[in-house]
Amino acid sequence: MDNRHLKWLMLSPALLFVGAMIIFPLLFTLNLSTTDAFGAVNAGAKHIGLQNFADAFSDNRRFWPAVWRTIGFTVGAVALETVFGLALAMLMRRAFRGIRWVRTVLIIPLLATPVAIGILWLLILDPTNGVANHLLAVVGIPPQEFLGSVSGSLPTLVLIDVWQWTPMMTLLLLAGLSTLSDEPEEAASMDGANAWQRFRYVVLPMLGPTLTTALVLRAVDGLKTFDIIYATKGAGGGSSFEAETLNVYAYGLTFDYQEYGLAAAVLVLFTLFIIGVVMLLRRRTA
Repeated sequence: MDNRHLKWLMLSPALLFVGAMIIFPLLFTLNLSTTDAFGAVNAGAKHIGLQNFADAFSDNRRFWPAVWRTIGFTVGAVALETVFGLALAMLMRRAFRGIRWVRTVLIIPLLATPVAIGILWLLILDPTNGVANHLLAVVGIPPQEFLGSVSGSLPTLVLIDVWQWTPMMTLLLLAGLSTLSDEPEEAASMDGANAWQRFRYVVLPMLGPTLTTALVLRAVDGLKTFDIIYATKGAGGGSSFEAETLNVYAYGLTFDYQEYGLAAAVLVLFTLFIIGVVMLLRRRTA
């Protein structure tokens, strides 16, 4: 037996295990999405075809608003994280005194779990006793409701996500910048290009593959955000569903209403949506 066949033979147990862990839940969810399972997953559920998908698409009260909130949250968070992360990465590209301390402080938001981050910001943004409103009062700004506001909840959650995940974007882009050659930028400088022109026409194109990878990773994570929303807004994303995304909606269908068939259909649609977003991002940034 040659080395090529031996390699696949040695890897086959791990590949089979990983494949089973991926394929079985997918097939189970797909099957469940075509049933009227309610109250219990296997309690006499009948196959009803694509009725759950039709019900989801016709739900203008919860499903479609959750879709648009998911898109809005992800686009807002990823856009800000990319801009801030790229700016910080460019600032930290060259060594300066104290850069080790800056990098240490930068990764602090990544050390805590999303639930802990959500609880922390819930305390900071508390309308009555939170530090945020005390600081605003110092500069003469009236108290804000932040997470208690129907219109302000989602933007506030976007800013919390930006605070937590901008460091990861910064580190990814900084790693990409560290691999770039200085020669093209130096040549552009000798030709009279200013700092913006060197960044726009030299650095940014060379950073394209790293930027694409960072965007895809953060977009997928942003779409799947659940912990922070549930920790700060609770079931349904708030009393008026003001912060309910697809993840929170599917969770509520499963554990609050026990509509397992409909929840499975929403999760299938959510998975297809994420795959579509990844393919679109890779095509647009290729």
